[in-house]
Amino acid sequence: MSGNLYVGVDLGGTNIKVGICDETGKLLHSYEGPTGTDEGAESIIAKIEEYVRKLVADASLSLDQVVGIGAGVAGFLDIPNGIVLSSPNIPAWHNVPLKQILEERFNKPVIINNDANVAALGEAWGGAGAGISNLVCYTLGTGVGGGIIIDGKIHQGFSGMGGELGHMQVVPDLEAIVCGCGQTGCLETVSSATGIVRMAKDAVGRGDKTSLQLLEQITAKDVFDAAKAGDEAAIRIVNRAAYYLGRSLSMLAVIVNPQRFILGGGVSRAGEILFEPIREIFSQYTPAPAREGVDIVPAMLGNDAGMVGAAGLLRQL
Repeated sequence: MSGNLYVGVDLGGTNIKVGICDETGKLLHSYEGPTGTDEGAESIIAKIEEYVRKLVADASLSLDQVVGIGAGVAGFLDIPNGIVLSSPNIPAWHNVPLKQILEERFNKPVIINNDANVAALGEAWGGAGAGISNLVCYTLGTGVGGGIIIDGKIHQGFSGMGGELGHMQVVPDLEAIVCGCGQTGCLETVSSATGIVRMAKDAVGRGDKTSLQLLEQITAKDVFDAAKAGDEAAIRIVNRAAYYLGRSLSMLAVIVNPQRFILGGGVSRAGEILFEPIREIFSQYTPAPAREGVDIVPAMLGNDAGMVGAAGLLRQL
């Protein structure tokens, strides 16, 4: 196998996913194993080393063929120095010099970055944004994450907080609730799976006529399914989530001016019932020069985006 190869590590609270990519962002081989968050930092780092070495061996490759290793980690990071300050996925981790440790173990350059930034880079390199230098990627799941790619590179700002799209304050005060970040009116409170479920429970609690009343536990998928079946309360909830997403895209369009918006994560799998109103709102609120030629598309890589993007951190060198 010729050409440069890059290893990406997606460090999650349940599993560690590792993959090898070529220069085009194509995922060639991957491996996944348990994280073992209750076993301490040293054990988790040992697992990363074990999984990467197994990945390379199973692919009949040598580490000599690998340019370096990138890692995507959820949490607060000192990105330039490669230190994980804290991570919600791995509560025991505090001030872990992950870059230094992995460089010593592999004798290869290592870069770490925020998991949402890394997923955006993955889509930009080998997914729905391939060939596009300026894009914004949303991750719509339990929360709302994101990443901004400018001129082919992650924009993370001076303290690493660039691209925290879920904490744009888009909901007016009279409708706003407190977000987990401590602010009110954040996009995450209405357009995440958590926000959609909250609005559904509120509708049921108000006594709205809806099929959701028949469910013991409501999920975001339940809300989308009910909306597709014509449930008026569910349609209102989906449209509200889409409205604020569309408004947030409009804001970014006149600040960042991306060519493409990519929406990923579990909520994005709702399909056109979500994408169609987002596109309508975006068109309504965005000046023509900032919206013409801009498209809004679903992510392509799914759970592979973190591995591909982490590998892409090295390619950016």
